Amino acid sequence: MRRQAGASPANDGPHARASGTQGELDRLHASLAAVTPDNHPRTARLLNASTRKIAQKVIEEAGEVALETVKHNTQAIVRESADLLYHLVALWHRAEIDPGSVWAEMRRRADELGIAEKPPKSRDRNSSPSTPEWTGGNHDQAK
Repeated sequence: MRRQAGASPANDGPHARASGTQGELDRLHASLAAVTPDNHPRTARLLNASTRKIAQKVIEEAGEVALETVKHNTQAIVRESADLLYHLVALWHRAEIDPGSVWAEMRRRADELGIAEKPPKSRDRNSSPSTPEWTGGNHDQAK
C-alpha cells in the first residue's frame, strides 16, 4: 500500500491514525484549488457561494452530527462527521487558512494544557490570535 509523503506507517501506534486523518484533511484542502464546475460541480457551487452560506453549512453539519449522536446512530455520526469536516475545510479554504495553522494551534494547546482542548475562558478572552484576523474580501457578499 502506498503512503502519502510525510504520513506515518500504520504500525506507529495511536499517532499514525491521527496523522493519517490530518493528511486527508490537508489533501482535501490542497485539492480545492483545482475544483471546477466540470470536475466537481457540487464543490464548485459550494466554493462559489458566499462565506455566510459556507459557514451556515458548517453549522448545519455540526447540528446533524449532534442529532445523530443523540440518536446513537454510529454510522450516521460517521457520515455526518465526514460532511462536517468537508465543509470546515471548505471554510478554511475560503478564509485562506492553511490546515497547518490549525494543527499548530492544536499542538500549542496540547503542549500548554496536556491535551488539545479549548483553553479556559479567562485565557481564551485575553489571548490574541497568532495570525491577523481574516476580513474575507469580496467573498462575504451574499450571492
